[in-house]
Amino acid sequence: MIALTFMLSILSGWTFQQKIFDPLPSWNDGPAKTAIKEFVRATTDKSGKGYVQPEDRIATFDQDGTLWVEHPLYTQLMYCFGRVPDLVKAKPELKDVEPFKTVMTGDREAISKLTLPDLEKIAGYTLSGMSEDQFSAQVKDWLSNAKDPRWQKPYTELIYQPMLELMKYLRDNGYKTYIVTGGGQDFVRVYSNQTYGVPPEQVVGSVGETTYVYDTATGTSSLIKVPKMLLNDDKVGKPQGIQLIIGKRPNAAFGNTAGDQQMLEYTTTGGGARLGMLVLHDDATREYAYGPAQGLPDSKIGTFSQDLYDLAKKRGWIVISMKNDWKTIFSK
Repeated sequence: MIALTFMLSILSGWTFQQKIFDPLPSWNDGPAKTAIKEFVRATTDKSGKGYVQPEDRIATFDQDGTLWVEHPLYTQLMYCFGRVPDLVKAKPELKDVEPFKTVMTGDREAISKLTLPDLEKIAGYTLSGMSEDQFSAQVKDWLSNAKDPRWQKPYTELIYQPMLELMKYLRDNGYKTYIVTGGGQDFVRVYSNQTYGVPPEQVVGSVGETTYVYDTATGTSSLIKVPKMLLNDDKVGKPQGIQLIIGKRPNAAFGNTAGDQQMLEYTTTGGGARLGMLVLHDDATREYAYGPAQGLPDSKIGTFSQDLYDLAKKRGWIVISMKNDWKTIFSK
């Protein structure tokens, strides 16, 4: 009798713990959290019409502004700026050539005024001319030393805790989580597994061409990065990249700008249960506030227009409010 009572008490406690377990503890209760849980329930319940076979469960995530901080500039651009001194040292003739001259001054205000062609020129020089292995080593070295100017933390610590929980929750329910980013595919693949739990082969991003080189003297081969775009994984490029790399239409997609619109369209116009979500940066105290949707300050980086906001409401995409939906922002 005592043993039976003891066992019943354990089972009762276990049942209670199961009931109170929350896979999304950093999310406040509300429409966003409810939509996520309902989507997972609908697509994993074998008795329901929305059931998705485990091998077909795909969720895609934009990175900048969706998984980690994108202000004041995209992290990869910060990396490119950090590489300019080494570039100028190797090619002294660039010292007095714009936009490298401006970057070398370290004047943040002047750097912030660089044009898109300027940024493309810097990226072209700093992201090419080396082997894939050399590039990966350079990115690892930079990430281990560079810190965000506002928080003075490594960039890989400025990850949104609610999104990490969401990715884990989906994976725990049989989903494969992919990063589909306008950023450089090779850049993100360096840290994606350690930072997000997403292996390199599940990163779809913008990618440049490479040249294959075989050294007959040493019997070794390498791929050399060249400044020519193969895929711009932004806007219409996102569904194109998804088809090219993943080969299946996602069931859920998460973004934060107009650059993610086509990915959400592609995802949510499929059959069965679908989920599209957009992160709105409306918390200037804990992170940043920018839009210009809903009267927020305008921004050239991570623009979330009112048109996109209205489109989301029209198509049933959930807009995640950082301020109202997230209990905490960062993972550390």
